[in-house]
Amino acid sequence: MNRVREGLIPTVLGTAVTAAGYAMKQSRRTNNMLSDTIVGFGLAHIVLGAIDLVEHRNQY
Repeated sequence: MNRVREGLIPTVLGTAVTAAGYAMKQSRRTNNMLSDTIVGFGLAHIVLGAIDLVEHRNQY
């Protein structure tokens, strides 16, 4: 059975959210505060997912 390492999904999700926030930041029509918030949430997911990946690296 294929097992997904704990922390991998939040890290990938955070990467996608960060990329979306960065793309919004490039557009002049979007609110800068909104795009900064989205980038921040994405970076938080990346950090928390990376912590899980390091913490549980020897379980599988």
